[in-house]
Amino acid sequence: MKDIHEDRFEGMTREQQTCCLTGHRIIPPGEEQKVYTRTRYILQKLIWEKNVRNFGVGGAVGFDMMAAEYLINLKAHRAPQIRIISVLPYPAWRETDDWTDELRWRQEKILRACDKVVYVKPEYEKNVYLLRDRKLVDGSAYCVSYCNRPRTGTAYTVRYALQRGLKVFNASSFDVRSLK
Repeated sequence: MKDIHEDRFEGMTREQQTCCLTGHRIIPPGEEQKVYTRTRYILQKLIWEKNVRNFGVGGAVGFDMMAAEYLINLKAHRAPQIRIISVLPYPAWRETDDWTDELRWRQEKILRACDKVVYVKPEYEKNVYLLRDRKLVDGSAYCVSYCNRPRTGTAYTVRYALQRGLKVFNASSFDVRSLK
């Protein structure tokens, strides 16, 4: 069966059709709706104006889950051509104390709705989160982030994306260009 959207992507590389997402685990109370609205706007522009259809998400609580749930809903109702890929550090990554049963249930629902799930390593290693972040960036042309401070894992990932030449869109008012 032919993809009715396929003509839109002719002549584009896989990288040009790919966006990674990265963000903080905690979105300050009262900021959630603003971050959600900005993220939704950015993602829709990428899909409809830049023909992005592959989205890599990292699986963390907070921004990653919010963005993944939005993409799943968008795919179900308006953009069936998009693919959502969960790029995760290792299979047991949610077995820590900070993952509640509710968060595990939400994440399981996300994973079932994704088109693909990729684990960077078979088990925990010291640098597994760094490797996951780099895997998200490598092969992408775009990065959508929620980064509001310079000394975090998210800032590292955004800095890496900028160094690799990705076009970065931030759902925070923080100027990520200062991270270079």
